[in-house]
Amino acid sequence: MAPWEEKAKVARDYRDESLSKIDPPLKGLPDPLPLNSQDLPKQYLTDREYELTQNYDPIALLDLLRTKKVTSEELTKAFLRRAALAQYAVNCITELMWDEAIERAKYLDSLSEPIGPLHGLPISIKEYHSFKGKSTHGSYIAWIGGLSRHNVVNETLFSAGCVYYARTTGPQALMHLETINNIYGRTVNPYNRNLTPGGSSGGEAALVGFRGSVLGLGGDIGGSVRAPAGDTGLYGFKPTTGRIPAKGTKNPMVGRDSVGSTQGPLTVSRETINLFMKVILDSEPWRVDPSITVKPWTPEKFSRPLKIAIEWHDGVVKPHPPTTRALKEVAAACAAAGHKVVDWVPLDHAKGWDIVSRLYFPDGGEAVLNLIHESGEPVLPLTEWIINQPGVKNLTMHEYWALCAERDQYRDDYAKHWAATADSSDGEVDVILCPVTPGAAPLHETSKYWPYTSQWNLLDYPGVVFPVTSVDVQKDGKEVGYTPMNEQDRWNYELYEPEKYIGAPISLQIVGRRFMDEKVMAALEIIEKAMGRS
Repeated sequence: MAPWEEKAKVARDYRDESLSKIDPPLKGLPDPLPLNSQDLPKQYLTDREYELTQNYDPIALLDLLRTKKVTSEELTKAFLRRAALAQYAVNCITELMWDEAIERAKYLDSLSEPIGPLHGLPISIKEYHSFKGKSTHGSYIAWIGGLSRHNVVNETLFSAGCVYYARTTGPQALMHLETINNIYGRTVNPYNRNLTPGGSSGGEAALVGFRGSVLGLGGDIGGSVRAPAGDTGLYGFKPTTGRIPAKGTKNPMVGRDSVGSTQGPLTVSRETINLFMKVILDSEPWRVDPSITVKPWTPEKFSRPLKIAIEWHDGVVKPHPPTTRALKEVAAACAAAGHKVVDWVPLDHAKGWDIVSRLYFPDGGEAVLNLIHESGEPVLPLTEWIINQPGVKNLTMHEYWALCAERDQYRDDYAKHWAATADSSDGEVDVILCPVTPGAAPLHETSKYWPYTSQWNLLDYPGVVFPVTSVDVQKDGKEVGYTPMNEQDRWNYELYEPEKYIGAPISLQIVGRRFMDEKVMAALEIIEKAMGRS
C-alpha cells in the first residue's frame, strides 16, 4: 500500500474495532444487500429494539425517558445496534462509541433528576464536527490522528443531557453534495443504494434515514444539511449564520468569511428542530462565542393566512417531474387551506452561482488541494469539479474585496426584489417554497447542481427541508418533448429515468429572509397542517 492508503487503513481499523463491540453481535446479515435497506432493521433487531428506534421521534423518546418507560441505557444500546446495522447497509459510520455511550447512559440513569432537556437522548454527530478527546480528520487523510477543537454546539448538547454514540462520514474536502472519500469509500442512500444520501452531511443523513439515529448534527455552507435531508426524507434546518455557533469544525481555510457556514440538525420530526434550536440558544452561546447574534429562540405564530411564493424552477435548471409534482401538491393544499399562493420570480440565480462558487475558494482551492496533496491521496472527481468552477482562482486582496462587494450588491438587489412583493394588495411574500435539489437523490457522481441550496447560503437566508412524497414511476414519467433552457438543464433532464429513482424520497424547502428563522419554522408548521399532518 501507498503511505496514504496505510494511514487510511488506520482510521478504518479504528472504526471496525469500535463496531466489533456490539453486543450481542449482528448475525446472518444479507449478502448481497437489497436495493432498499429499510426492511433490514425489522429482520435483524429484537422487537423491543425495533420499536424504540422505529416508532418515536426525539420528543416522544424524551417523554419515555422522563416517565421511566425506558432507561437511557436500553435506548442507547438499541440505537448502537441499529447504527451498526446501518453501517453494514449503507457505510455511514466512522466510529461507534459503545463504551463511552453506555457509561454515559448508565450515569444519567443513576441520577435522581434530569440534568437538562435532552437527558438520556442518544444523538449522532458528523465526524467533521470536532469531538472532545477524539481525533478528527474531516475526511482528509493528512489530518488522521489530529486532535479535535473545542466545539460549542457539541458541548452545549452534552450539557443538556444527550448521549453521543456515533460519528458519521463526510466527503473529501467537505465540499460535495455526495459522500465519498479515500478513507471509507462511498456512503449510499438507505432507500436506494444506487443513489447518494447527499453531502457533506451524507453520513448523518444515511444514518438518520435508516433510523440508526433520530437526531444528528451536520453543517451547511452550500446545502450540506438540506440536500442530505432532502435526499433521505428527513427534516433538516440551516439557520441564518450567527444564530448558533459554528466553531469547532476543523477548517483548512480558517479566517475565510466570504460565505458563512452554520451547523444544523437532521432529524425525523419538525418539532425536534424547534427543540434543538431552543436548547442551543437557551445556553446563551453569545457569551462564549462573540460571533453569535444575541437573539434567543422565540417561536412565532401567524394570526393570518400565509403568502407563499412557489419557485417552480430557478430559471436555470428545471427540477425532475417528481419534484414538480410535489410542488403542485403542496401548493394546492396550501391554497385549499386559505393561504395565498403566488409564483416566485427568481432574480438571476445563474449570477448567484457564479458569485458563490468563487466565494467558496478565494485562494483558488490552494489550501484544500495542498492538504490533499500532503498525504498523497488522489483528488476525487467531485472535489476537482467544484474547485474548477469557472472564475475560481487565487485572488489578490483587491480582487477579493471586489468579489465581496459583488456579493453584497447581489444581496441588496435580492432584498429589494423580495420587498417589492409588498406592493401587491395582499402584502409581502412570507416564505418561498422551492426544490431542495433538481430532483430526487442523485445517482452517484452526478451531484453537480447546487444552486437550489447554495443560493440561500449566498443570501444567508434560513431554510428548512421537509419530506413530501416519493418517486412514483406511474405518476412521474419523463416529460416527452421537453425543450431544455440551456446545457445545464439538458444535462439534468437527460439524467432522469423514473425507474432509476425507485423508492427515493421527494422533499421540498421553505426559505425566509435573513434572521427570520422562527418565521420559517412557523410557516413549516402551517404548511404541514395544510397537508393534513399534525
